[in-house]
Amino acid sequence: MRAFGAMGMAIAALAAPQVLAVDTSPQASLDRLADTLGYRYQVVDNGPACPTGIDGCFLSTITLTIPEKLPDALPAQGLSLYFSFVNQLPLVESDIFTHRLVNGDVQQLTLKPGVVLRPGSKHEIRLWGTGSNFSKAFAMPNAYLVADGLKPRTIAATRPVLDPETGLQYLPFVAPMTDEAKLATKGGADKTRWLTAEHTFALQAERQAPETTGIAILPKPVKALQGKGKALELGRGVALTLTGVERSAVAPALTALGAAEGGAVPLAIRVDAAMKPESYVLDVKASGIAIAAADAAGASHALRSLAQQAAFGKGKLAPLHVEDAPEYGFRGLHIDLGRNFHGRDQILKLVEAMAAYKLNKLHLHLADDEGWRIEIPALPELAEIGSKRCHDPAETTCILPQLGAGPDGAGGVNGYLSVADYVAIVKAATARQIEVIPSIDMPGHSRAAIRAMEVRTARLNAAGKKAEAEAYRLIDPADTTEYRSIQNYSDNTLNVCLPATYRFVDTVVDALAAMHKQAGAPLRTFHLGADETAGAWVKSPACKAMIAENGDDAGKLTPRFIERVSQSLAAKGLEAAGWSDGMGHTEAAAMPKKIQTNIWGVLHAGAIREAHDQMNRGWDAVLSIPDLGYFDMPYAPNPEEGGYNWASRGVDPYQVFGFMPDNLPANAATIRNIQAEGKAIEDKPVLQPGHRVAGLQAQLWSETIRTDAQVDYMLFPRLLALAERAWSPAPWTPAYQAGASYEWGDERVDAAKLKAGWQDFAGRTAAQFPLLEKMGIAYRVAPPGARVANGKLEANSMFPGTAIEYRTEGGAWTRYAGPVAVSGAAELRSRSADGKRASRTVRVEPAR
Repeated sequence: MRAFGAMGMAIAALAAPQVLAVDTSPQASLDRLADTLGYRYQVVDNGPACPTGIDGCFLSTITLTIPEKLPDALPAQGLSLYFSFVNQLPLVESDIFTHRLVNGDVQQLTLKPGVVLRPGSKHEIRLWGTGSNFSKAFAMPNAYLVADGLKPRTIAATRPVLDPETGLQYLPFVAPMTDEAKLATKGGADKTRWLTAEHTFALQAERQAPETTGIAILPKPVKALQGKGKALELGRGVALTLTGVERSAVAPALTALGAAEGGAVPLAIRVDAAMKPESYVLDVKASGIAIAAADAAGASHALRSLAQQAAFGKGKLAPLHVEDAPEYGFRGLHIDLGRNFHGRDQILKLVEAMAAYKLNKLHLHLADDEGWRIEIPALPELAEIGSKRCHDPAETTCILPQLGAGPDGAGGVNGYLSVADYVAIVKAATARQIEVIPSIDMPGHSRAAIRAMEVRTARLNAAGKKAEAEAYRLIDPADTTEYRSIQNYSDNTLNVCLPATYRFVDTVVDALAAMHKQAGAPLRTFHLGADETAGAWVKSPACKAMIAENGDDAGKLTPRFIERVSQSLAAKGLEAAGWSDGMGHTEAAAMPKKIQTNIWGVLHAGAIREAHDQMNRGWDAVLSIPDLGYFDMPYAPNPEEGGYNWASRGVDPYQVFGFMPDNLPANAATIRNIQAEGKAIEDKPVLQPGHRVAGLQAQLWSETIRTDAQVDYMLFPRLLALAERAWSPAPWTPAYQAGASYEWGDERVDAAKLKAGWQDFAGRTAAQFPLLEKMGIAYRVAPPGARVANGKLEANSMFPGTAIEYRTEGGAWTRYAGPVAVSGAAELRSRSADGKRASRTVRVEPAR
């Protein structure tokens, strides 16, 4: 009874009316304003009449709606709004704010003196940027409010939201982009048109592919023949015998096969070192399965092919003979962890996918201006400070919140790989015959490292350890040079005249080498970036002598840095790698003989010049050309497709598949320039006999990619097309002839072979979707093409077998099974193979 009475009194107390005190402190007031402030970003015009002094501008606006009920204790002064704007922003027009560029893309709007925010009022801020915003992806989330003495608060309206249908992040504060005339181009010669559902329908009708019925292996084998006879059932398990190879060397591929060992189906794997590296011969007969391979890599490739075919046959394997070997030795994937972080689990998932499709080089971009992503035990500030972005103007606890990271230092865009994480990745990659190539961009793109080392310097100076403090300081404090990098930074370049800089490079490289050794896979290649160095050091006292030694030309200091670091790497037994623009400015005689260069010039603007020049030097040229492999570019010219588009308005799987690596000028026949014009490409300089590209690499830069689902979306299925092109020859390619130029639609490129090749590839790609889902990869579900003609809705897909749904105004989603009568507009979407995810929705109107 006493217990019951006590409980009853507690309930009565909870039920009694209570007066809750409202927090009216300045902090609570700022919090409520951030929670209720209306915020809208809109791209108004990509080709307006520009204000005087601003060339090539575009106009966008931020509209703020002040809440009807303002908090009581808003700060009277020092109220600012911070936001990210990735283009240069020379002019901001506002009735209530003054504008200041903080650094990079971080902008500050400060309330003008005497301005009073009035309840319910609206304020339009006009942003005159340089360049263009062709996609909603250029907008950045997490704008925030700051007031003197208070904690900053993110404006709730600017937080990203997850779409439950697509699984992708979107920004609800970004206004729809619907005015194609003002938003699709900058005018002039630009012929770009948005890829609407109607345009997609016409394009896909020309390329329509049947579903695969026979061999589903991807990439396409050199030779594959399917015979007749009784099928093997892998569900019975396999009896494994190995000759010349340890089980551990093929263990991941055996796991992917999914057949229990100790079973009834003989599976014999034999290694023959006389075969071509990575090659294999696979035979499936009623009596069992036999694999002959050159090495563990070849044996693993055979098992991966076997796994794909078995999955396609739902565990049954018809008689099959495959002879296979790669076209190129370098088949790579580059992942940018610097701009926005993606962690260990995501990378391990991608490593498994790389192995499934026979890619063999993982290029990890571990540091950039916006983040340092690898633990270096000797220099803990690199990870502790450089991996986190938050609102700390002094940058003593974190670096500036670039790319819409927000003020709190929280969220998945922050983080780093610990030593244990990195070792685990190298181990997993090595077990799958994949080389990990770490990349630390330098001397430009180094702001995160510079800021972290400034914190280290201050800490040691405060402890009275001046010599130790200067040991890794990466800037000359007396340098008064003013510059802006391409990404708008004023302080992102290592000073190449300081001994501390080279000590820093050695320490980082040695730490990475130690991690590789711990993983049992010696470091072989180090990528030093070497690209996009701004005009730094001109007024650095530390550089006075070095500039004089180079003819008073400060521009030569970057090549001297690259040469010195490359030679230092060679002395450690490592191959230096870098991006082609920086590497190309070096003196070949001053460089080691063996160099990897990643060619990233755009096809119509420098790719041929850089590739042929650097191949003619005898370097290993890896094609990283945006038109082929920049998978941060949008899939199509459409404002709803994510990614930057400075190099291409659309890189779709067809374009990647059709690429011709061994005749770069010939690609003018199938790929238009950035303005959607079919333009000729000259072969200058010519490629000297005896040289060939080393391979291909896909790139995923992460400025606009904040979630792992976005990584998957941007990579797949385009990465399958690159894997195919890196492994298998492109038979529509005309033989390279020195000096031969090509034009759009050039008949020397065999269009019939390209179309037939695509149709075969598209069928095999559709067969891979269940395997990708099994690996946990949320590949892009391409929206359907559609039109309404003669009162009937028609739809088609990029890949065969894709489920399509439609609805009319106010109706329910219905499975599309063929042309259907509609009386008005219709919306359509595609479904993933497992039905769990949808594409973005497209809309079609009746023809007028």
